[in-house]
Amino acid sequence: MSEEQDQLDNNPDHLPEGTSEAVIDSEPENSLPVVSIEGLQAEMERLQQQLIEQDQQVDSLKKRYITLAAEFDNYRKRTAKEKEDIERQVKAKTLSELLAIVDNFERARTQIKPDTEAEMSIHKSYQGVYKTLVDSLKRLGVSAMRPEGQMFDPNYHEAMLREYTNEHPEGTIIEQLVRGYLLDDTVLRHAMVKVTALPEPNAADGDDSPREPQSETSV
Repeated sequence: MSEEQDQLDNNPDHLPEGTSEAVIDSEPENSLPVVSIEGLQAEMERLQQQLIEQDQQVDSLKKRYITLAAEFDNYRKRTAKEKEDIERQVKAKTLSELLAIVDNFERARTQIKPDTEAEMSIHKSYQGVYKTLVDSLKRLGVSAMRPEGQMFDPNYHEAMLREYTNEHPEGTIIEQLVRGYLLDDTVLRHAMVKVTALPEPNAADGDDSPREPQSETSV
């Protein structure tokens, strides 16, 4: 055994029988490449930078999404409000045209006094139509004003006549000449009213001569 070893040491080209040169000369095919620590650190820094950039992109997209969602919600609310306003305007205009019909029915109810049974039958017939019309207006949100005894408010009332008196505070509504109407909380038609005013003082102090009472005047 020692002689063979000596021969191998003295003659490296000499191989024992049955030994293949490929076994000695071959290297493992799946051997890993040698990577330095500096290369690994550089690769980690590159990946970290990519992660930071991707996080920034995600944050930017999130902000953009929130902005678009808010803009769309504002647009939806705005269009809904505009649609509601248009519907309300059309509704108010249509109902305003019907108020003249209501006025005519009310005049007929107060002025026409049926004398015969046939006239009474006709009277009841058109009063039934009047009641149906008024009930329909109520269901649509129309309500009549009752301003008598209230203080004059230009937002709801239109002064047509003025009566001088000391019986009521100045600006009190004592009569409704033409009925006013509301559509929910919006004025559909101002009430035309008569309001009170304080009597004018005597032109000269100490003048006790009797004077005729002041009559109502138009505003």
